[in-house]
Amino acid sequence: MPRKLESGRLVVATHNKGKLVEINDLIAPYGLEAVSAGSLGLPEPEETGLTFEANAELKARAAAEASGLPALADDSGLAVVALGGDPGIYSARWAGPDKDFGRAMRNVEELLQQKGAVTPDARRAYFVAALCLCWPDGHQETFRGEVHGMLVWPPRGERGFGYDPMFLPDGETRTFGEMTAEEKHGRGPGRDGLSHRARAFSQFARACLDA
Repeated sequence: MPRKLESGRLVVATHNKGKLVEINDLIAPYGLEAVSAGSLGLPEPEETGLTFEANAELKARAAAEASGLPALADDSGLAVVALGGDPGIYSARWAGPDKDFGRAMRNVEELLQQKGAVTPDARRAYFVAALCLCWPDGHQETFRGEVHGMLVWPPRGERGFGYDPMFLPDGETRTFGEMTAEEKHGRGPGRDGLSHRARAFSQFARACLDA
C-alpha cells in the first residue's frame, strides 16, 4: 500500500519558478503548506539520472534528507518523435543557463524544418512528468503522467512556461500557452487535469493524499 502523506509542511524540490507555481496550484486544495527548496537555501543536485523518474527521485531524496521534511520533486520535459525523443530529459538544458525557452523552441523548430517535418503527423510530441514523493527515512513513491499532441509554429500564447506555447494537445484547439491554469490542471480533489503534470499529480493524490 502507498504511504499516505500527513498534513503539514511539504518541500517542493525545485528552483524553477514556473514549475513551483504549477505544483503549488495542484497541492493547494489539499491543505498542504508548501515551502520551496529555493526558499530553504537547499542546493540543486546534479541531474545525473537517465530517465525522468530517476531525476525526480534524485531531487526528492536530496531535499527530504536536507530538510527533514517530506519532499515532492518533479522532472519533466518534451519528447519530439521526429527528433528521436529529444530534448527529453534535457529539455531545460536546451534553454541554456539563462533559461531562454524562446531560444529552445526555435532550436526544436529548426531541427524539425531540417527534417522536413511540416505535416501534423510529422510533428508529433508528448510531454512527460515524473513526480516523486520522498520521506526523510528514504521511503518514496513515484508517479508518471503523459500528454500527447503536436507542435505548432509560431508559438501561441503567453501563459504557462517552457515549451507550452508550441504544444497543442490532442483534441484541443489551443496550445498550453493559451490555456489558464485551471484548464491545464483541473484544480481540486477528484478533478483530473489535462497536463502531464496534472495527470501525474492525480495518481499521486489518489495514492498518497485523502482524495
